[in-house]
Amino acid sequence: MRLSFSMARYVVSNRLSGRKRFPLVLMLEPTFRCNLSCAGCGRIREDAAMGGRMLSLEECLSAVEESGAPVVSIAGGEPLLHPQIGDIVRGIVERRRFVYMCTNGIALERCLSLLEPNPYLSIVFHLDGLAETHDRITGRPGVFDTVLSGIEAAKRAGFQVRTNTTVFKGVDPQEMVKLFDLLTRMGVDGMMVAPAFSYEEVDADIFLSREEVPAIFEPILRHAGRFPFYHTSVYLEFLAGRRQLQCVPWSTPTRNPKGWKQPCYLLTDGYCGSFRELMEETPWERYGVGRDPRCANCMVHSGFEASAMEVATSSPLEMLRMARWSLLGA
Repeated sequence: MRLSFSMARYVVSNRLSGRKRFPLVLMLEPTFRCNLSCAGCGRIREDAAMGGRMLSLEECLSAVEESGAPVVSIAGGEPLLHPQIGDIVRGIVERRRFVYMCTNGIALERCLSLLEPNPYLSIVFHLDGLAETHDRITGRPGVFDTVLSGIEAAKRAGFQVRTNTTVFKGVDPQEMVKLFDLLTRMGVDGMMVAPAFSYEEVDADIFLSREEVPAIFEPILRHAGRFPFYHTSVYLEFLAGRRQLQCVPWSTPTRNPKGWKQPCYLLTDGYCGSFRELMEETPWERYGVGRDPRCANCMVHSGFEASAMEVATSSPLEMLRMARWSLLGA
């Protein structure tokens, strides 16, 4: 609830000031290193190409200041493999940004002492299905059970715990409902779900087309009132085919060891030396469904959640719906 109202205030404030482009979430990737090689992800190959280079603590905090985004998602790679991850998280929290510390869960329990519970910090576990599905996608048996153990350990230690689920082709919507039921019973504070994006680097037929997405997400939406989703209801309605949204790639800038990624978290056409250069020199009008063929099937929250937030704050009625969703989940 704190996050929803903070984001709504931020969006309305920028809109009233006449600012057309402003970031909602900074995707901070301090390292490409990872202890898994998941289907649908190319980060481990990027790490090899970069020779293991990581962002320093100073570079991470500078990126937070440059962007001014109210939310920082620390992704990767596996962020817990960065030797300064505790200092990075602490420095961002001290700046009163909401921090989503993403992890696959493998290194969580041995690294938990590096982090401190805080209202601005959430540990986000990646979980793409029940045991058979998740272990197949991660390419390692037992990862699902490791994630559940990590969730329990983080909850015992007093952390806010969230999950991020990516849906691939062939998934049974009822499996997703069972997964969200399980996580809700475990006391998870928030859940996010989105269809996978088809990275060019990944040569596998595992991604949903735009036409296939509603059939998966309509059943999830029908059960949504039972689950503590932490994206907007508008975005989930978009996935279920009930709303139309436009991608706003500038809303989720990405900073990683190569620089400021252009144009977005999912596509790579180049890198900029500063956040200002990224915002002012990227030809944003070239990207999105109907403009760039690579965007044809993308419905990932990093591109569309800002558009959903615009709708959710566009009128008193929509704001009331968002408040109800944040408070009651329906």
